[in-house]
Amino acid sequence: MKVEKARIDDIPQIHRLVNHFADKGEMLPRAISELYENIRDLFVVKDGDQLIACAAFHIFWSDLAEIRSVAVVEEKQEQGAGALLIQACLEEARDLGLETVFCLTYKPDFFERFGFHRVDVMNLPRKVWGECQRCPKFPNCDEIALVYKLEHPRSSP
Repeated sequence: MKVEKARIDDIPQIHRLVNHFADKGEMLPRAISELYENIRDLFVVKDGDQLIACAAFHIFWSDLAEIRSVAVVEEKQEQGAGALLIQACLEEARDLGLETVFCLTYKPDFFERFGFHRVDVMNLPRKVWGECQRCPKFPNCDEIALVYKLEHPRSSP
C-alpha cells in the first residue's frame, strides 16, 4: 500500500466513499464539485484500481491546517491505510513548515495514536468553523477536537 495524491478520475470514488460514511453520520458530506475544487488537498490509497482510502489536508493559515474526510472502506479497515494517510498529511505539514494540525472527529483514539491530543473546540480559531454551518448537527457539535503540534517544522531553504 502507498499513498498518492488524488487524480481527477479518483473523485467519483472519493465522493462515494466519503458520503457513505457521511450517510452514517460519521463525517460531513462532500459535494462532488467541492472535491474537484479541492483536489490538491486529497490523498488516496488504492488496491489496484480500487480506491480504498482517502483523506484531505486543508490549509487554513500560515500556521494551521486540518486533516479531514479520512475514510477507509470497511472491509479494508485495520490494515494500515488510514495510518499511511495521517502520516502523509503530517509529512506535508512538516514540508510546508506548519506548526499545528487539527481534526474534528468521532474517532479520537485513532488520531491520538499519532500524537494528537484533545482540546476544547472553542480553543480553535473561529476561521475553522466555516464548514460547521453545513453540518446537520450545527450548532450542537458532538465531534471531538484534537490538535497535533509539530515539534520541528521544516524551515524554508
